[in-house]
Amino acid sequence: MSNTARVCECLYVHTDAIEQVKAKLPEDETLFELCDLFKLFGDATRIKILYLLFEKELCVCDIASLLNMTQSAISHQLKVLKNSKLVKFRREGKVVFYRLSDNHVKTIIAQGMEHLAE
Repeated sequence: MSNTARVCECLYVHTDAIEQVKAKLPEDETLFELCDLFKLFGDATRIKILYLLFEKELCVCDIASLLNMTQSAISHQLKVLKNSKLVKFRREGKVVFYRLSDNHVKTIIAQGMEHLAE
């Protein structure tokens, strides 16, 4: 294959289809934000944390124990997830419990697992 650009050999442009899609295409900034959101799911530690929180609300110690990692490493990843609005927390005395932010996050994880099972 040569290094030259491939040219579309289509003789007919479907203007109506192009206009329909163009009307629904989000702004670039929104697409960049979506890209950043999906990057968060690209880290194995973060996805493990999200999956654990999919199952149950947990504290840092619980997550660190389950993943055999330091509390510091887990806290760092939880901060990233919290700043991205994927997890929320609540305090019970000195203990902080983390959970998934909302059902949207649960749905993303559930659909990802469902897709893998197909």
